[in-house]
Amino acid sequence: MNVELFGRTVELDERYVAAPEGELREQLAEFAAGDRRNFELSVRLPDDFAGDVMAEMRAIPYGETRTYGQLADALDTAPVAVGQACGRNPVPLVVPCHRVVGADSLGGYSAGDGLALKRRLLELEAGHPTETDS
Repeated sequence: MNVELFGRTVELDERYVAAPEGELREQLAEFAAGDRRNFELSVRLPDDFAGDVMAEMRAIPYGETRTYGQLADALDTAPVAVGQACGRNPVPLVVPCHRVVGADSLGGYSAGDGLALKRRLLELEAGHPTETDS
């Protein structure tokens, strides 16, 4: 399913979320408005490395970030492998891959229009939402 967030389209694979579409959309709207910090949704994680990375991403608190290297250390793997798994996240936003950044940059982001949306999400969570993406 596609959801609109800050004027961008984000694709979510609702097969990974055990909730009616209306509930998922409602919680996403609350998140975008700054009224929700945690999703109350059951998410099915894949039974592979991507699922392990998704579990690590879900543990990152609202308003905080971790580097690809930090997740790689926790999973005993390479940062590039973590980045590739982040890019395959079937439910971005719900599993917050936007909270994973490079050591010296934002890194990448495969949802919406990429880095502009990642920057916007991090600004929202930092309490500094902007009207435009500069």
